[in-house]
Amino acid sequence: MFCKESPSLETLSTAQSLSSLFPKPSALINPILTGRRDNPCRRQNFRGRCKITASQSNIAQKGKLLKEKVKRIKVKGFITAEEGLLESLSWSRPLDVITDIRGRSLLVELISAETDTRTVMEEDPVEDYAQRVWFESRNEKYECVFDMPEDFGTVGAIRVQNQHHHHREMFIREMKLELPSGSVTFTCNSWVTPKSIDPTKRIFFSNKSYLPSATPEPLKKLRKEELETLQGNNRERVGEFAKHERVYDYDVYNDVGDPEKDERLARPVMGGLSHPYPRRCKTGRKPCEKDASSEKREGEFYVPRDEEFSTTKGTAFTGKAILAALPSVFPQIEAALLDPNLPFPHFKSIEDLFEVGIDFPKDTGLLPMIPKLIKVVAEAQDNLLQFDPPILLNKDRFSWIRDDEFARQTLAGLNPYCIQLVTEWPLKSKLDPAVYGDPKSLITWDIVEKEIRGVMSVDEALKNKRLFMLDYHDLLLPYVNKVRELDDTTLYASRTLFFLSDDSTLRPVAIELTRPPDVNRPQWSQVFTPGYDATSCWLWNLAKTHAVAHDAGYHQLISHWLRTHCCMEPYIIAANRQLSAMHPIYRLLHPHFRYTLEINARARQSLVNAGGIIETCFWPGKYSLELSSDVYAKLWRFDREGLPADLISRGLAVEDETAEHGLRLTIPDYPFANDGLILWDALKEWITECVKHYYPDAALIMCDEELQAWWSEVRNIGHGDKKDEPWWPVLRTQDDLIGVVTTIAWVASGHHAAVNFGQYGYGGYFPNRPTTTRIRMPVEEPTEEELKEFYEEPEKVLLKTFPSQKQATQVMVTLDLLSTHSPDEEYLGEEPEASWVDDPVIFAAYERFKGRLKHLEEVIDERNVNVSLKNRAGAGVVKYELLKPISQPGVTGMGVPYSVSI
Repeated sequence: MFCKESPSLETLSTAQSLSSLFPKPSALINPILTGRRDNPCRRQNFRGRCKITASQSNIAQKGKLLKEKVKRIKVKGFITAEEGLLESLSWSRPLDVITDIRGRSLLVELISAETDTRTVMEEDPVEDYAQRVWFESRNEKYECVFDMPEDFGTVGAIRVQNQHHHHREMFIREMKLELPSGSVTFTCNSWVTPKSIDPTKRIFFSNKSYLPSATPEPLKKLRKEELETLQGNNRERVGEFAKHERVYDYDVYNDVGDPEKDERLARPVMGGLSHPYPRRCKTGRKPCEKDASSEKREGEFYVPRDEEFSTTKGTAFTGKAILAALPSVFPQIEAALLDPNLPFPHFKSIEDLFEVGIDFPKDTGLLPMIPKLIKVVAEAQDNLLQFDPPILLNKDRFSWIRDDEFARQTLAGLNPYCIQLVTEWPLKSKLDPAVYGDPKSLITWDIVEKEIRGVMSVDEALKNKRLFMLDYHDLLLPYVNKVRELDDTTLYASRTLFFLSDDSTLRPVAIELTRPPDVNRPQWSQVFTPGYDATSCWLWNLAKTHAVAHDAGYHQLISHWLRTHCCMEPYIIAANRQLSAMHPIYRLLHPHFRYTLEINARARQSLVNAGGIIETCFWPGKYSLELSSDVYAKLWRFDREGLPADLISRGLAVEDETAEHGLRLTIPDYPFANDGLILWDALKEWITECVKHYYPDAALIMCDEELQAWWSEVRNIGHGDKKDEPWWPVLRTQDDLIGVVTTIAWVASGHHAAVNFGQYGYGGYFPNRPTTTRIRMPVEEPTEEELKEFYEEPEKVLLKTFPSQKQATQVMVTLDLLSTHSPDEEYLGEEPEASWVDDPVIFAAYERFKGRLKHLEEVIDERNVNVSLKNRAGAGVVKYELLKPISQPGVTGMGVPYSVSI
């Protein structure tokens, strides 16, 4: 065998004797021939041409070696690809056509997963250029023919280089090799940049998954090299990341403010000791000149190239084009309204948005940009913008004002994550009374017993777990005076108390609204109850409007943005930095990461940014992200993000081994929990089978350096502001890993679907879920004029409390967008990942998972026609379908995608 030490005289002699076997080519012969099979030059090597064996005896005979010819075979490879969106317009397009004609579109190398049995060294790569052989529209097919040694072994990876000229990037879907032993597939789904921009050859591994310790030796270096690229270690340039780069790194939320545009748009940095927050994907942009702690907001926000929307989604109405267009759409809506900052003059004018529409000048350019489900009526009247009526309005146009619907939606509406069991009495604030006033709640025993009409005492109600609450008191009280300083808005701290009836429905009992003291005024607080006279009824409805607005803001900023979009981002960044693409846990989680970084970047551009849609239309205003930071600091815990732990923490369930799912619900008819637990169990069983297949022994988890590095980075960097919390799981056993992966999968799928895809259905008719309140209760230190208006025109006071015309229509457009499924959506249990199909054990587990999801659909359909389940069935009741796995495109109020993709 040859060694790696300096060559001896005997070795040099042997090499010289071999040289006569390989005569030098004539200088007149061009080593690269033009034409179809234009193979690239290969570096000189012996193993590419023949196999040589050397023994001690023939070395002693001065290099007389035995030479054994190696048989070679032709192996075909087929690549399916897609051009970038605007490639046909590129100035270099003619050059690329020539490249395709010459058969030099892509350079492909095959990497063996096996070592040469004779030399115990890596096999040399086998190369060929791929030529385009078929194309239709944007889809293309390329063919390679490799001249491969018969004993090349298993192909474990490929390297690809895009030979086209500037700007023509290629989206490589997959490559299939036709080997004598059967076909091998490399699922790529990745953008490959032209070599003129990035000469690095892209690495793609086969669909076979490997733990780091089980990785074939020839692939270990490639595995490490690819991770280093994604970590940015091989990056030569500095500064802002370029569009084609694939660097995953962390940064704080320092780009939502825009102090250079306007000092009023300056915002504090989210992330760090002052405002704890999850980390976002780094862009590398320069700091602002006026505020070095903030990042410039120029151009599109970078995300790693493969995280961006597909061509289908990017050109669909739910893609980034619409998100980017919203800021320009809204001024046109505003211009079409008579006075956008005024309230709607009457309820008929609100209904006219769905029945009549809004007049627009035909040349505004608005209509092509807005979501398709905001329809244009009648070809002859194409200057009308008309909203589709949401399902709540179609089912029962008066349900929004009823107490039973108000209570039902806490269990089966947009925000089922906040209702909690009352465990202590009397209710009491935990805030400093010296700053915030008397901590005692004004909701007394007498008020509660009067409202539950002698069914039981408060003691019995507490003991029997009959009292529940939406408690936004301590969270909102510190913001009340600050928010009231903003234009055209007001705020209270609120508590809403419910009583659980025998039929598992909730009955509203009382709403307490509180304003803290300030330098000029003492604390103000009042309790409102369902009334039995005109004045009390109107005051109750106004109090409900404030309470629902608090829930709507908390839903959007916390239940939706923070707990799904925001908290998912560190898991994704860490996984791409620390878990190889061939790691089974990466492949298990990867579908749950799809498009999340892209949609979050678009949100930072136009939704949660300073002066953006959330700040403009929701009550926290410029304090929106600051509020979500407070909740993250005080309440967010990874160990309570899984559904069972969340239900237990809110007192909505207790552990019970005899009960279905191992939990007994405190409210038996709780649609979100009833459907959600079936979905949770399905996810957990699927993930359990995968984890135990790849980790039959807990020791494999402990010694998996990639897995441990991933979880360490999630805790210590991605969620670094909470790294010292004692509740973080540690990955020691299979159960530890199953719990972590199931929680992440649930947050990305079931949790997000439950709080997102019903937004237009429940919030499209904004009186049902106003996103802000603009005036105080008429009984809070009223003027004579305010009291007179309330007594003479209470409906007018309610309309003035609602969002303005401008705010309401902007929210309706936004909620329609956010509630819409893209045509290329990927739903749980719809299509398996290619790597799962390639492993018979995993594919069988996936098929069982798919069967459980089909069962969930059937159960949901049965439950939604069972009128004994009053929180999801009955006259005019909107069916609870938000956790029904599969959906058609559009606003459907159902469908559970794998990921947070909108």
